[in-house]
Amino acid sequence: MEAPPDNDVLWARSLHYAHRGSPALAGVSVEVRAGEILAVTGPRGSGKTTLLRCLAGQLAPQSGEVWFNSAPVHTLGRMGRERLRRERFGWIDTEPHLVPELTGWENAALPLLLRGTGHRAAKRAALEWLERLDVGDCARRRPAKLLQAQRQRIAIARALASEPSVLFADEPSAPLHRADRSHVLRTLTTAARSHEITVVLATHDPEVASLADRTVALLDGRRAGGIPAPDAEGRAAACSLSV
Repeated sequence: MEAPPDNDVLWARSLHYAHRGSPALAGVSVEVRAGEILAVTGPRGSGKTTLLRCLAGQLAPQSGEVWFNSAPVHTLGRMGRERLRRERFGWIDTEPHLVPELTGWENAALPLLLRGTGHRAAKRAALEWLERLDVGDCARRRPAKLLQAQRQRIAIARALASEPSVLFADEPSAPLHRADRSHVLRTLTTAARSHEITVVLATHDPEVASLADRTVALLDGRRAGGIPAPDAEGRAAACSLSV
């Protein structure tokens, strides 16, 4: 096996994966630099979610390689991949998937508590991110009492509170109303840059993709090419748009 370049925090080569015999990835290779925000774009069914799940260790590719910080992920067993996800990765899904028995702050603090962070420090970090995402008033309420947009913001706070090395976001603004998307995406990208979090963002929305440093397009499970994102001035202008 050939190790990836040192400046690539994530590196995948020739990934193949099929769902029930239907190809989802067919030889996809991708590299993600440390501190980069990479948008993976393409229509629904193009393989975006499958690629993110392979990179994040949720799925083991049927062939191909995935490396994180020059260490192979594709050779890890189930427990090793679970440990990697718990300690180094964050995930934001299209749906929030909160624990219904826990309050808002308890849901946001859960990854930190599972990692062994003290109760007080975990709660402080969770409350800070809930406030930054304008759902501080939801801290003591359970998911059943919240709106879908509030639940999604809590899920985003949960992913950011643990300050992962890599954050995977699969259409994170999909459940949000248009008026909410701009603020949430600005908070997400600003936090990633200020905390040096690498982000891999799946989206079919060109305006969301414009917030990234670089774009990789998928079509029918294959890489359709990379497109450089706007320069810093262009990204700043994009952040002011309501997406």
